[in-house]
Amino acid sequence: MDNQILVIAFDADDTLWVNEPYFREAEAQFASLLADFIPEKSIVAALYETEILNLPLYGYGIKGFMLSMIEATLRITEGKADPLVIQKVIELGQSMLNKPVELLEGVEEVLKALHGKFRLVVATKGDLLDQQRKLTKSGLDHYFHHIEVMSDKQEKDYQKLIRHLDCQPEAFLMIGNSLKSDVLPVLAIGGNAIHIPFHTTWAHEHIDHTIEHPNFYQMESLSEVLLKLRI
Repeated sequence: MDNQILVIAFDADDTLWVNEPYFREAEAQFASLLADFIPEKSIVAALYETEILNLPLYGYGIKGFMLSMIEATLRITEGKADPLVIQKVIELGQSMLNKPVELLEGVEEVLKALHGKFRLVVATKGDLLDQQRKLTKSGLDHYFHHIEVMSDKQEKDYQKLIRHLDCQPEAFLMIGNSLKSDVLPVLAIGGNAIHIPFHTTWAHEHIDHTIEHPNFYQMESLSEVLLKLRI
């Protein structure tokens, strides 16, 4: 692999910096807000169902999550929610948008080692403004040749990206924490993928089968990428 890779793309959330724990924290606070109406487990399930139904409308990210919390509140309370509860839901979302960017261990060291040897790219899902904000706050933006904020991560989305980069699939390597979004579609178009798991993953990103593919690599930490690429 190390002899053919020209472009290395990184997922952002939970690959470069912490993200999913903030959603789970907000989800728990949301469930607590509405605990007088139905059991908290049912609140979490209703919120998840609402999020999935809204993905085609809002896409991924905190703003869509906030709108789904508001909608789930109205459903759960049958439209009887106190306006103060809606205000607290909005404040939950705003708090998420104002979270500091916490880099994961070894991220900057790896980017420094790869910079100048490969074209480095961010390929992430989510809200454009929020992802740009996080990248700027991270202090990592100068390492990257290109930033791609995708509405989704399907095969067609990666094909569009590598065409834009004027790169052949076999010269493209994607690194991320989601097997569903960062690995499977890249392998399907002939690219290479490294999965580095994060301790918390959104249920929507889970898959129920193992992956066996010559272009797939499983690693426990980002620093292992340097060993694989012989840096």
